[in-house]
Amino acid sequence: MKKINTNTPIVGGSSLITIFSILCIIVFTLLTLSTVVTSKDLAEASHNAVKAYYNADSEAEKIFAQLKSGIVPENVTVNGNYYSYVCDISETQFITVELSFIDGKWNVIKWHSTSSIQ
Repeated sequence: MKKINTNTPIVGGSSLITIFSILCIIVFTLLTLSTVVTSKDLAEASHNAVKAYYNADSEAEKIFAQLKSGIVPENVTVNGNYYSYVCDISETQFITVELSFIDGKWNVIKWHSTSSIQ
């Protein structure tokens, strides 16, 4: 009589499908977690960039208000009736403002963000 080895586990088709399904769920969960972390980092970077832009724009508006009230701040360049100044957004970006004061009226010639990287 032959002796049957009972120590070997019997793995059927349904067990293999279950193991494969669990491995797929784990892989997709890890991919989703990685995507969420990347999206969070991107959202924080975007938030910081927008916040820095609006802080610089607010500073430019304050300088413009000072000019309207007759005060010329130190960082403003005056060339006749033309005024220009720069407000930093970051190390590589800034807002450039150019204004004119002609016939008692302020005109905005240029007010935009510029990058120093070329």
